[in-house]
Amino acid sequence: MGNRTEAGVVIIGTGFSGLGMAIQLRKEGREDFVILEKADDVGGTWRDNTYPGCACDIQSHMYSFSFEQNPEWSRSFSPQPEIYDYMRRVARKYDLYRFIRFGQEMTGARWDADENRWYVSTSGGDEFAGRYLVAGVGALHLPQIPDLPGIERFQGRSFHSAEWDHDFDLRGKRVAVIGTGASAVQFVPQIAKDVAELTLFQRTPPWIMPKPDHAMPDWAKRLFAKVPGAQRAYRNLLYWMLEVRAVGFNGNPRVMKLAQKLAKHNIDKHVDDPALRAKLTPDYVMGCKRVLISNDYYPALNRDNVDVVTDGVAEVTEHGVIDKAGVEHEVDAIIYGTGFHVTDAFDDLDIIGVDGRNLGKLWSTEGMQTHKGITVAGFPNLFFLLGPNTGLGHNSVVFMIEQQIRYISEAIRFVESRGAESIEVREDVQAQFNDDIQRKLERGIWTQGGCKSWYLDAKGVNRTIWPGFTWRYWLETRKLRPSDFELTR
Repeated sequence: MGNRTEAGVVIIGTGFSGLGMAIQLRKEGREDFVILEKADDVGGTWRDNTYPGCACDIQSHMYSFSFEQNPEWSRSFSPQPEIYDYMRRVARKYDLYRFIRFGQEMTGARWDADENRWYVSTSGGDEFAGRYLVAGVGALHLPQIPDLPGIERFQGRSFHSAEWDHDFDLRGKRVAVIGTGASAVQFVPQIAKDVAELTLFQRTPPWIMPKPDHAMPDWAKRLFAKVPGAQRAYRNLLYWMLEVRAVGFNGNPRVMKLAQKLAKHNIDKHVDDPALRAKLTPDYVMGCKRVLISNDYYPALNRDNVDVVTDGVAEVTEHGVIDKAGVEHEVDAIIYGTGFHVTDAFDDLDIIGVDGRNLGKLWSTEGMQTHKGITVAGFPNLFFLLGPNTGLGHNSVVFMIEQQIRYISEAIRFVESRGAESIEVREDVQAQFNDDIQRKLERGIWTQGGCKSWYLDAKGVNRTIWPGFTWRYWLETRKLRPSDFELTR
């Protein structure tokens, strides 16, 4: 039996969500929390994804904490090492390392109704007991690796983009890349110039817009560092520029058609071969899948050593990949750019609430449902950060996280100001919230656009995206409505 640690709040994860929650608690003068992290450093997605070309596709001046702005971003869209450094710097500044237990992956959590507390178990065999449980586990941390027939025979190297094998030298090698999502669009141009041959297996082409990326000039960095409010003004400008994009995603096809023209022009401008152009042009409405941004992806596919295969993978042999047209492509390495488990990320989490309710089983049968992406009926004192239907296709999720952190800390204060033991959202309130959100999503591009995407669960229901403007979410979460909840005294 491992050790037991008692805490007021148990936080899971040290990405933007977990760090932000811990900082909020510290600002309120609370130090009765512990943060569990499965890896050996903070950073979440930005620690794990070290593939060549990894960068954020929201401007860094927006994709960062509003209370901890960084005048030193080198580019408008910062590369991964800078975001990772920023997160470690923030963790040091707020003295969070002493609250973190590294190498502690949560394997389960159980609500004890007699004691009104959560008991969290970890892979190390330790147990953490806390009144409140805040899950900042995020959606992009469980690599999705397709089950390719014959992969066990393959003699070469194979790895997922989120578990990049830096010891394997790709120079002069023949490489197969499976998948053309956000990660592949970033790493393909980086490796295409070094490999002997690159065979890109594409199931569905993404819509790709030009990336308005540029180095941040020194004068701007000086201005942000020296002039109070200058960076906030720039951030506000970015926020509203990004926010306008929500109009197109939410059932306004005219806006999307215009954007689609730009994206189509982007293909025509960079791709010379008409047959390749046809392969790269999506047949669904833009926005239905995540819209990507890149200036170097299409030029990379123009190269003589790059081949785009749309026939799908039939099987893997000792030294290659056979596509469904029967052609064998000899390769030394297979790289999966196949994204993450998103709508099924919680299926294996063993979270047991009131009367033995199992959250993973509940969500895998009935679909992921919460109230505002934060609280779940039947699971008192459990809070999610970036829970279901709070992801975005158009703006910064860090903005969403900050609203949720504020809401959770208000919920905790509410419980304690009433002298109560626990807070739980009412079943009918949660059902009403989900009905509203699914009605809005049905009008949106994700449902109407004619594609399958990782936004949708196995039943085709969008459990990922927040429909509409983020300022609406700010309004929704600005004040906790006591009537939405039941307290236990």
